[in-house]
Amino acid sequence: MSETEHSHHHKQAMQEQKTLVDEKIKQADQKKGLLLVITGNGKGKSSSGFGMVARALGHKMKVGVVQFIKGAFSTGEEKFFRRFPDEVDYHVVGDGFTWETQNLEQDIASAEKGWAICKVMLANPELDIVLLDELNIVLAMQYLNTETVLNDIAARPPMQHVIITGRDAPEAVIKAADTVSRVDDVKHAFRAGFKAQKGIEL
Repeated sequence: MSETEHSHHHKQAMQEQKTLVDEKIKQADQKKGLLLVITGNGKGKSSSGFGMVARALGHKMKVGVVQFIKGAFSTGEEKFFRRFPDEVDYHVVGDGFTWETQNLEQDIASAEKGWAICKVMLANPELDIVLLDELNIVLAMQYLNTETVLNDIAARPPMQHVIITGRDAPEAVIKAADTVSRVDDVKHAFRAGFKAQKGIEL
């Protein structure tokens, strides 16, 4: 195929693709608060969630954040988003990774305390997005009742978006979600002996 023919073929293919995409955009005429779930064993689930928080702030939206599990250390995202107290209502409710706490009763109590904060956010129509970071782990460990959590989320204001992150999302959470992304663990520096580093994991 000559360069001219290749160029013509490419243009024709892109025109056909544009027609299909434009038609799908035209058909997507609904708006509502979405439930988004980011799960899987790979790195980047919380990063994705906080990326949407940053995007929302760019649109002058208000955000609520509740971080489960990660309370034993301060993360870069916490330090950054706490700079915007008028736009971001930020709460850390975990006591650290479960293999560090080794205390089932304490973990359950922390999760229940955290969910009480979540319920207030989920009832607040002024919050455009609520990020429930690492909630999937809490549900997978059965620290909270998944059905109760999903019912509380379903009762939120109609235009409020909710983002749930964490590995091992229960099947009921995936079924209830509007958008689900699964992050695969292809390769990780930790397995090669590299510690968690600021700006990357922390």
